[in-house]
Amino acid sequence: MIPYGRQSIADDDVEAVVAVLRSDFLTQGPAVPAFERAVAERVGAAHAVACSSATAALHLACAALGLGPGDLLWTSPITFVASANCARYCGADVDFVDIDPRTWTMCPEALERKLDEAAARGRLPKVIVPVHLCGQPADMTAIAALARRHGVRVIEDASHAIGASHRGVPVGAGLHADVVVFSFHPVKIVTTGEGGMALTDDPELAKTMAMLRSHGLVRDPADMVEPPEGPWVYEQQALGWNYRLTDLQAALGSSQLGRLDAFLARRRALAARYDERLAGLPIERPWLRPQDTSSWHLYVVGIDAARCGIDRRGAYDAMRAAGFGVQVHYAPVHLQPYYRALGFAPGDFPQAERYASRALTLPLHPSLTDAQLDAAADALRDAVSR
Repeated sequence: MIPYGRQSIADDDVEAVVAVLRSDFLTQGPAVPAFERAVAERVGAAHAVACSSATAALHLACAALGLGPGDLLWTSPITFVASANCARYCGADVDFVDIDPRTWTMCPEALERKLDEAAARGRLPKVIVPVHLCGQPADMTAIAALARRHGVRVIEDASHAIGASHRGVPVGAGLHADVVVFSFHPVKIVTTGEGGMALTDDPELAKTMAMLRSHGLVRDPADMVEPPEGPWVYEQQALGWNYRLTDLQAALGSSQLGRLDAFLARRRALAARYDERLAGLPIERPWLRPQDTSSWHLYVVGIDAARCGIDRRGAYDAMRAAGFGVQVHYAPVHLQPYYRALGFAPGDFPQAERYASRALTLPLHPSLTDAQLDAAADALRDAVSR
């Protein structure tokens, strides 16, 4: 079975991890800050806070922005559940903004209407979390302008999008958001095993996230409430979490980051090959705004039963039977049982539901060969041409 995504581990990656194993620090050593600096420099951010997952990074960002009970966070219904759950961890409420039918990311027009209605009701969100789905940036220029107009904070969920750019600016630079979050899960562009990172240009947000990442502790005497008796003293100043990344993981991430350009080049070549091989089929293919570049974390197509003669489930089964580990990204978050219990229902976000009924993720990762891609494209062609 050829998977839809997988990590690419080279000898240099193994050697980087082994070097840490032979060093004095397996965690809380020099490898984590080195990885943070490398990622921040790569994307043009002032500060980076590495942590145990992108979910942890989203939670830290929400907490640092003061999200809490009585507050409201909006995100896209087409994302992994963590983009919404981060608000619930803080005791806040969640709502969603429907997607653009072409980009499959948060629709600025829908956001504008919803913000204007919310302002009239006096119930604006405190935080908006646009999601860069599949590595393709949301329209952050438009979204950030709307957020500024209404005094709303922004967290970019860029879990899929390290290496992407919006209007020539690298995703992660923080031009349009208070915090940007990356994921380093094994199927992502760069991996640390599990891991994530929150990037910001705000030094106070960075300081708060770093404190909350490690139990809410401070060790710098300049930040302490009471003068310390000695250098061993630490203070807990907030209720934080153990969201630290290990030096082992950070070493792997730094090594992987050195291959980012090669990863991106291969993913973009594969995506272009899919575009060519799938041209003419009665399916929806990814569409990217001309001023943006994608990191091509995922290659998703839409299977419309009325045009294809087969529905998404039929195409899924046919591709799996042919040896291709296709997947679906994502079921709408608002239709998950947990969120239905909060009052959401089918029909709330029609564009998201339309997308989710058709979406099929094809294999795309740096180890995928041209021959394997061609075979996957041929299998899909056969499935929709029956």
